[in-house]
Amino acid sequence: MSASAMDHVYRVAILGCRGRGTAAARAYHQHPRCQVVGLCDLMPERLDQLGDELGVLARYADFDKMIEQERPDIVAIPTGTEFHYPLAMSVLEHAVHIDVEKPLCHGLEEADQVIDKASTKGVRIAVHHQGRTGGAMRAIKMAIDAGRIGEPRFLLGSGKGYYAGYGLMNIGTHMVNNMIGLVGHVRSVSATAFTDGRQVTPEDVIPAAGGMGWIAGEHITANLSFDNNVTGVLLQHRLPKVDSTAYCLQVYGTEGRLFWRSSGAWHLPVPHEVPADEEGVWQRLDDIIPEHYDHTGAATEPDYSFANEYVRALDEQDEHECSGREGRHVMEVLMAILEAGARRRQIDLPQVDRRHPLTLWREEAGLEEPAEMPRPYHEWLAAEDRRLGR
Repeated sequence: MSASAMDHVYRVAILGCRGRGTAAARAYHQHPRCQVVGLCDLMPERLDQLGDELGVLARYADFDKMIEQERPDIVAIPTGTEFHYPLAMSVLEHAVHIDVEKPLCHGLEEADQVIDKASTKGVRIAVHHQGRTGGAMRAIKMAIDAGRIGEPRFLLGSGKGYYAGYGLMNIGTHMVNNMIGLVGHVRSVSATAFTDGRQVTPEDVIPAAGGMGWIAGEHITANLSFDNNVTGVLLQHRLPKVDSTAYCLQVYGTEGRLFWRSSGAWHLPVPHEVPADEEGVWQRLDDIIPEHYDHTGAATEPDYSFANEYVRALDEQDEHECSGREGRHVMEVLMAILEAGARRRQIDLPQVDRRHPLTLWREEAGLEEPAEMPRPYHEWLAAEDRRLGR
């Protein structure tokens, strides 16, 4: 790579200035090879708050106008899930790279179209799974690559205790992406899905909170078969209250174990059949972070590392580690889990039928679309409990 390429500063525009938009904007703003050149939001107070914080004067209510006037290299789309597809398709018309919040879309038909559009326009997609590029997950990956647990055999991932279908589309998308980043793609899925203590039925297919699409299942346990004979289990179980400490990933190898949560990574140098207090103790691993990351800055390390990975990818004309195709594979796994839980059968990947499996299941049962439900999670959860007669 030439010295001039290494000096290039990537122009970034932010489409949506709520929580995730603010996090992305801070990360790109703090990175020495990026410049936030424009902000777009329909709420003037959000524009002003973030614009004042970052010193960005170019503030818009029209993203087409922002892109035309500011000519960014990257447009971040950190909006609600229901807006990912239409906004991505519109932004890609401008032939700019995009950073779209997870999950990529509602389903596979939409994801296919977004990826095809990016290919046609000759640009790249990054799906904002910042956990995979964060320092703790990079430490786990380095430990595996260095053979510190021997050969990986089994993964166990857990959510935060949300209603399972919602948790799958929200936090589960991160966990699946972490898993495939460590051991490769998923080849088949089986699952059990329960609502109110019974197997889900087509009547349990409902719209998720937060605009995250169609879901079914209050408690989901998914069995995943990866490349290289590695297997795993993903737990998405509703708990009495959401608990971030429950969100973790364990990796079992022939010679040791690894443990990850967003706050760090640990290594236990004994196999699973040996109790930790008998032969060893968990050892904290050093996070692998960019040397130029400033801990005193406003950007979180995983978001900063995600931006840094995009800079590397564009410098090298390479795909982001969390590319559109990786994001689509995550969607394939999510759709397969929902279908396997509904149909009670193994689903092989990739799916031939790209239609949403739950809407198809409900249509086959002769059911109309269910009533609308509240968007905020706790209001949505109360409405679901009322539907279940609680």
